[in-house]
Amino acid sequence: MDIKDYMQSVGRQARAASRQMAAASTEAKNAALRQIAGEIRAHRGELLAANARDLELARAEGLDSALLDRLTLTDKGVEAMAEGLEQIATLPDPVGEITGVKRRPSGIQVGHMRVPLGVVGIIYEARPNVTADAAGLCLKSGNAAILRGGKEALNANQAIAACVRNGLAAAGLPASAVQVIETTDRAAVGELITMPEFVDVIVPRGGKGLIERISREARVPVIKHLDGNCHVFVDAFADPDKVVPIVENAKTQRYGTCNTAESLLVARSVAARFLPSIGHMLAAKGVEMRGCPESLMLLRDAGIPEARLIDAQESDWSEEYLAPIIAIRIVGDLDEAIAHINRYSSGHTEAIISENYTHAMRFLREVDSASVMVNASTRFADGFEYGLGAEIGISTDKIHARGPVGLEGLTSNKWIVLGNGEVRR
Repeated sequence: MDIKDYMQSVGRQARAASRQMAAASTEAKNAALRQIAGEIRAHRGELLAANARDLELARAEGLDSALLDRLTLTDKGVEAMAEGLEQIATLPDPVGEITGVKRRPSGIQVGHMRVPLGVVGIIYEARPNVTADAAGLCLKSGNAAILRGGKEALNANQAIAACVRNGLAAAGLPASAVQVIETTDRAAVGELITMPEFVDVIVPRGGKGLIERISREARVPVIKHLDGNCHVFVDAFADPDKVVPIVENAKTQRYGTCNTAESLLVARSVAARFLPSIGHMLAAKGVEMRGCPESLMLLRDAGIPEARLIDAQESDWSEEYLAPIIAIRIVGDLDEAIAHINRYSSGHTEAIISENYTHAMRFLREVDSASVMVNASTRFADGFEYGLGAEIGISTDKIHARGPVGLEGLTSNKWIVLGNGEVRR
């Protein structure tokens, strides 16, 4: 296979299909989503068998248990894929929505119409369910999609792709509206991210190395985030009943997600009150605490085991651990907390625990991150929890999409003008 010729062919088909998808009715798109869900259920056995082949190869290559877990499809997982597509069908269609129409002195009316991006390229690793999720979101938002999954899920991804093609065709939409790359050759990624004539945006979903490579080499706009160094700040006006539960959930519900809290800031005036109970909770969960000298002194005085306490280094303030480790710093006040976050954060998600309205509103306004929360766990920074139905990924960029990217994030606005014979004078 000549990779360049193959990818050019994929690109041409996607561009042609994107024109048809942009004009597709909501009814046709919803019918396709339900047809694909039905195909997935009807071919459950083939999907599980394909996944079993992937797992056998992955074990032979020595993939670790965490990756094997993400790679595994079960009966429940297959049903979840089908249900996810049906849920997307129930979401409002953003395409064609007209907003902000205002009449100008000339008599014309000016507003915005929401339109598809065109062709969305998505590069991802391990999880085969992403193939169905990404196909569904791109389809509903009127886009064509080129999906490139990891080599470890090749068989399952191709089996899911067949279901998608069948469902699109049954609904009268072009089967090439969703194409799953058939080769594991890394050169295909290099071609995909350098075809601006065929691809309008790239969404990488995977490890930091993958995203750095895509960001460095792409000639197509990229929607991405690199790190998830999320902060929780315990303000001087925090409710004692909220502090430990929020910190516990934000840090320990899951360690390996990008919306897990990696840094804890505590106002000096309440540090002696709150930090010991936080420390005992974290120690009981097996979390290592990398603290500033002041916080470590309080934690030691509270009887936290020395094995759980480490002197924080400068690099800890900006680290995404994805592990049972948290950086802890005592700050003087709200101003110092905001300054620390804006210096060290990756721009993903930050939370304040406070009953002071002025402090909460300042935190919301002045913290420069994609999601900012008051009295809630950072773990809520997720497309499903935000009511988007699902997400294609998280963006820490400031242009176009920011935060969880759902259907609306896969569209853009264009200006529209409504007139009645007006001419410019």
